[in-house]
Amino acid sequence: MKKIKKIKVKPKFGLFLKILGVVFCIFLGVFLFYYKQVNDLKRLGYSNMAAKNILFSFQKNYIMSVGENATLNAAFESDDFVVDNLDTYRKIDYVPHKHFIKNINQLVKVGYSVSDMNIIFAHGDDEAVTRFSKREKVRYLEEFFSVDYAKLDLYDRYVKYSDDTGEDENVTVLFVNLDMDLPDYSDSKLVDKFSIDMLVNKHHHLSEDFVPDDLITIDSEYASSDDLQCSHIAFNAFKKMSEAASKEGYQIVINSAYRSYADQVELSDVYLKSYGQEYVNKYVAKPGYSEHQTGLAFDIGSRTVNVFGNSKEYQWMQDHAHEYGFIHRFTKSYEFITGFRSEPWHYRYVGVDIATYMKENNMSFEEYWALFLDQ
Repeated sequence: MKKIKKIKVKPKFGLFLKILGVVFCIFLGVFLFYYKQVNDLKRLGYSNMAAKNILFSFQKNYIMSVGENATLNAAFESDDFVVDNLDTYRKIDYVPHKHFIKNINQLVKVGYSVSDMNIIFAHGDDEAVTRFSKREKVRYLEEFFSVDYAKLDLYDRYVKYSDDTGEDENVTVLFVNLDMDLPDYSDSKLVDKFSIDMLVNKHHHLSEDFVPDDLITIDSEYASSDDLQCSHIAFNAFKKMSEAASKEGYQIVINSAYRSYADQVELSDVYLKSYGQEYVNKYVAKPGYSEHQTGLAFDIGSRTVNVFGNSKEYQWMQDHAHEYGFIHRFTKSYEFITGFRSEPWHYRYVGVDIATYMKENNMSFEEYWALFLDQ
């Protein structure tokens, strides 16, 4: 049997292998230690990138003592991270803004406290906060922004309106958000998308060619003339309401519904020739500013009484319209908000949920819109 010849390792090469083995063990140990440290942080909720930066900045002990924190995670992911602001980051409520950390740094420089910064981030998007961070520190931050739906970009208008009128922060924020600090029909916002919760008034207008998405001709059984049109969804709701009223002995009818931009021009001209400009300014909406163009508004009458406000049908509508998604749009008590005189006959479809909430909380549609729909 042939003997296998043993390979002799030269002393120098053997030493090299030993050194290589030691280096490998050290590297493996460091890697396993690093891997464990990263995993410790990831288990707390930090991203892989944030965990690495935490380790390289020697802040693991601090982070472990704090625990999971979305703002700290964003800070360690950001190129704008400033170690001196570490404790401030920890106390700021996280918002998913592109320049979140950069804006915190800037607001710290301006001199805002942590509570101030939380207020600022809660009331503006990334662009609004970025703009706000570049201005000098303001004085009445908590006063106006204690109102949940106050907007950062409107701060100067809040201050001016409050100074001019003496109104408190709640009224000020509501009126300014609704652009009621501006003259009627000036700088109004274009409403270009049909929806049951669209707002059309003296500060929100429709274009000349706006037509409801689901315009139909109203069945003559429910209208005082054969050529009236409206939104299909509004008519379906009115039909159910009319049938329910009829079962209880009340007879309601649609006297006016959809009016196009051109129709409103013609109507305005008629009133102008008959009653003059002052009357038109007070009682007639300018073309593009009438709810009738939405197809969601009806002038409702009684089949038995000429003056709707004096009819039993009017009282029935007051009690039950919300159950079918309609609101009495222009009431005496809300003339100062709607900008239109009281119209007992004018009802607007907004859907059952909104109508019911408004009824239960005794509010105008402008107030509801400012609270829940204004984006």
